[in-house]
Amino acid sequence: MTSSAGGSCCGWRRRRTRRRPRSVRRGGRSSSPRSCSARRSRPRGSTTRPAADPLREFREVACRPESQLDLGLAALLLARLEHPALDPAPWLARLDDLAARSGVDEAPGPREKLERLSAFLFEKEGFRGNAEDYYDPRNSCLNDVLERRLGIPITLSVVALEVARRLGLPLAGIGLPGHFVVGARVGEALVVLDPFGGGRTLDREDAEALVSRAMGRPVTLTDAHFARASKAQILARMLRNLKAIYAKRRDWEKTLAVIDGILAVEPGDQAQLSERDTVLAHLRRKLALLN
Repeated sequence: MTSSAGGSCCGWRRRRTRRRPRSVRRGGRSSSPRSCSARRSRPRGSTTRPAADPLREFREVACRPESQLDLGLAALLLARLEHPALDPAPWLARLDDLAARSGVDEAPGPREKLERLSAFLFEKEGFRGNAEDYYDPRNSCLNDVLERRLGIPITLSVVALEVARRLGLPLAGIGLPGHFVVGARVGEALVVLDPFGGGRTLDREDAEALVSRAMGRPVTLTDAHFARASKAQILARMLRNLKAIYAKRRDWEKTLAVIDGILAVEPGDQAQLSERDTVLAHLRRKLALLN
């Protein structure tokens, strides 16, 4: 899972007359989920964003076709849940810098390049899993992960994927049950790395032991478990982690924003639509109490 973030639903203004609101949030959040076809226009070059909708730009980026979807940018826009004024540009530049300093190009072959990348990120640069405070919301914000060198499996994997992409390495995300890793084909073999575990290489037995611990029961993995995760699937997994955290904190505004994010990358998900109705009911009750 990812880390959590506290949020506040206390920004309501007291109204003198009761009206049936079209939205449950200040700032015009509609009771209908936003989709790619429902984008609002934004002046070119504008840096202002409505505080009530921190994931508007995330949704615009996240619903692009796979070939046009910038995973690093989308992950940084997702971090606006915790950092509403976040500018992605400096953090994208940090990923560029990591790639430039990695020394991967000097390695002779594909396996050596992967080993060089892993050693650079998880030994020299010190990226590591935050097992001590796993649910800290900063573990799910790519800018915080780049700054603190701490993260959870999926955000550390995003760092590795984005640095690898800049270096032309065919690294892929792999969404194992309960744990996210990365891997690349080297000849006929699939080399799997565990970013949360310091970048160590996993064989099938290692991966099964890791997943069994995460799931709390014995798990047998098949080849299908090692399929490449699409960028949309990676983002949806990040969002689901955050949704569980915000819901546990009863931060319904952020929970609603996250569900709308999931629906942007997985339109028509009936479970999310049902959960959205439940969250809206929580927000309406909160609004009624404040009124």
